Parts: sequence; C-alpha cells; structure tokens
Amino acid sequence: MGGGVEAFFEPGRIGGHAYAQFAAAAATYTLGKLAKKPRVVHIGVDLIRTHIVAYALTFALKSAVRRERPDHSNHRSFPSGHASATFATATVLQRHFGWRGAIAYPLASYVAASRLHENRHFLSDVVFGATLGLVAGRTVTRHGRNNWRGTIVPTRGGVMLALVKGGN
Repeated sequence: MGGGVEAFFEPGRIGGHAYAQFAAAAATYTLGKLAKKPRVVHIGVDLIRTHIVAYALTFALKSAVRRERPDHSNHRSFPSGHASATFATATVLQRHFGWRGAIAYPLASYVAASRLHENRHFLSDVVFGATLGLVAGRTVTRHGRNNWRGTIVPTRGGVMLALVKGGN
C-alpha cells in the first residue's frame, strides 16, 4: 500500500480522535451561546453529553476487556474509541437533523475504516465501538421519541451492556 492510501486515511485518524470530537462539540456549544442560538446550544450540549457517555463506556470496556491491538502497540483495542466517538456524533446529528444529519454516518464509517487500515483495531472492535456510539447518541437525544437507554451491568467475569427501550 502506497503513500496515497496512507494519505487518504490520515484525516480519519485525526478527526476521530477524542480531542478533535470533544473540541468540535465544545465549539458548537460555544458558538451557539455567542450567537444566542438555542438550537445550536442544544446540539452542542447533546454532543458533549454523548461524548461523555461514549468515552466513559469505551474506556470502562477497554479496561475490563484488555484486548491487545493487532499491531501489538501499548494500547487497548476493544472497543474502538474512534468508532464510538464518530458514530456518537453522527447519531446526535441524525437525531437533530433527520435524514440530512444521516450524512454524517458515511464519515463515521470512513473513520472506522481508517482504524482497520492502520491495523489499530480488529473488525469486532470497530463494529462494537460504532454500536456503542449509536447507543450513546440515542441515549442523550430524546426529542419526545421512544428511546433506548443503556447501562453497564457487572457480570461474573466481566461486564454486560444492557439496552432497554423506554417511553418519553
């Protein structure tokens, strides 16, 4: 694989990083406040909340599972934090903007693919991270819809992510 493919996936490594995702969420909130746009503030708050939920679940699972990365680097592999963060963002945007916000899902998929290309994660890490991001995004954005709520339940030998469909 040449430099072209490496260069193609580089933005995914950077854009999916926790710092970039949280900075974008904080910027959305701040710009909404400065412009006195309550809807933008609401989106910013939901983005911040979804990242808090996604990061807490991701790092709790990384600590519990302790799966080694395929490249044997000194980090935990399961689940993918890049996938959980970008799918959390995509879900919040989809929930706020409907089908127009769903355009963020291909970008989240690109970030997830970049983690596979760099041999930083196994496919299961990325798929579970994406699912975790979806759950986090749907958990914090309600808007009067039926919601799925998630919780971590300790089990013998690990943890379980329990999902419950609830009303308003």
